[in-house]
Amino acid sequence: MDLTLNGKVAMITGGSRGLGRQCALALGREGCAVAICGRDGEQVEQTVSELTALGINANGSQADVTSSDDADRFLQQTTAALGAPDILVNNVGGRRGSVLFDETSIEQFVEGLEVNLISAVRMTKLALPHMQAQGWGRVINIASIYGREHGGSVDYMTGKAGMIAFSKHLALQLAQTGVLVNCVAPGSIDFPGSTWDRFQQNNTPEVVGEFIDRNLPMGKFGWPEPIGETVAFLASDRAGLITGACINVDGGQSKSLF
Repeated sequence: MDLTLNGKVAMITGGSRGLGRQCALALGREGCAVAICGRDGEQVEQTVSELTALGINANGSQADVTSSDDADRFLQQTTAALGAPDILVNNVGGRRGSVLFDETSIEQFVEGLEVNLISAVRMTKLALPHMQAQGWGRVINIASIYGREHGGSVDYMTGKAGMIAFSKHLALQLAQTGVLVNCVAPGSIDFPGSTWDRFQQNNTPEVVGEFIDRNLPMGKFGWPEPIGETVAFLASDRAGLITGACINVDGGQSKSLF
């Protein structure tokens, strides 16, 4: 299916590895120029080289989007190298506190909200004016099934729930402008360096097997490619009637009916 994304400019936060890298690959294969950022400059350069070798027009910035200055710089460098962004994928996230509230400091909780929610709000604020001015844009937020039901650390669950609510609120405000806003909610996705990769390394096969039996109906962890392909579809005009949605990509893992 041709997603008619040729010539669009996509920004992906945390795009140097994992799900963000897969989003960059999927959008790049559909003809987007892609800009990625990450805190590890060497990893950013490596991923840009990989994308370029595949014929994708790519640019990278070493940036931590929990910093206003870094977020501004990411946008400026993207615009200078590729043009203003038509598509924004807010992928940065991760747990900072504990599953237990009593074991999570206020500092960890605030840091968790910064990385899982505020960074996405900040980047959206920066990228949105161009999208509104041209009457076309896509904001795609990588949330989690743990933003829809119980799971993960307390700061992560709260931040991802906030991201889903923010996306719905903004989507309705922008529904008549040509700018669509949606969430993708992954389940337990395994890739090198992921939470679930570390979980498997740090536990016995019996513990890992029990988790899989109890939580993963397909009998295995998820993988990044379906996340990237879902993002590419949501970025396209093929998904022109989808806004304010949160789409689970979890192999049936989530328990919630809605």
